[in-house]
Parts: sequence; structure tokens; C-alpha cells
Amino acid sequence: MIRELGQPGDLGWVVLAHGELYAAEWGWGASFEGLVARIVADYAAAHDPRREAAWIAEVDGRRAGCVLCVDGGDGTAVLRVLLVHPDARGHGVGGHLVDTCVGFARKAGYRRVRLWTTDRQAAARRIYLSRGFALTDAAPHPGFAGEAVTGETYLLTL
Repeated sequence: MIRELGQPGDLGWVVLAHGELYAAEWGWGASFEGLVARIVADYAAAHDPRREAAWIAEVDGRRAGCVLCVDGGDGTAVLRVLLVHPDARGHGVGGHLVDTCVGFARKAGYRRVRLWTTDRQAAARRIYLSRGFALTDAAPHPGFAGEAVTGETYLLTL
């Protein structure tokens, strides 16, 4: 089930889940968790519900994933902090979250959706490409644990 973010603990869960999961999977530390915390705090402090939204995926009543859609200016929505907990992977949760975000962006009148990720997120990349996103930029990024990664920007025209 996909529901709007807004229950007590949802914001903290997004940060916690990213911090714990990416530390376990990629060794990413506090700098990455801090980035996610800033994204979530900015959303919580001042989002326009007509133009921005966030969702939590639940499996068996437990939080299992999340995604945010924020205004990137110039008619562009930005998909942020997509995450699917390992227990929920392989069941279409990530695709449903991306579809929910893109559907919202379309209804809100955005002309395109942009996202940034790294080359480490292969499963997410497959979801993005299957939904029509195109890679528009790839550049070295210092990473979040001292090991360089490739940062990738994707764009979907609505």
C-alpha cells in the first residue's frame, strides 16, 4: 500500500532508513544521512501541497519504502529519496513509488521530472529507465564514504 507521508514518525523513518540501509549496503556514513535529513527537513518545513508531496510504502502495516516529489523550478518536479527496504524488494514497491511520484507531477502540471542518483543504485536505474527516464548527465562524485561514485541525472518529459 502506498500512502501519503504524514503519520507521526514518517519523517524520522525516512532519514533513519536511508542512514541504516546505505551504511549497511554501501558503507555510506553521516554525510549521506545528513543530506537526506536536510532534504526531509526542507520538505517538512515548507512544502506546497499543491506542488509537492511525499509517500510511504507499507507492507503488512510496516514502513517499507518512500519517495518525495519536490518543485525543482522551471516546470520541473524532482524525485527525491526513493528507498525500498530489502524485505520489500522484488515486489514492485519501487515501481509503485516512482509511478505515484510521476502521476502526482503530471497532475500538478509539471513538464518534466528530474532525479539524481549514483551508479550504485542499479535496481532503481532499471525502474527509472522502464518508466521512460533518460540519462542526461553522468559525472564523477566523491561519494559518501570516501570512495568515488558516478553521479547520474535522469529526466522524464511528461
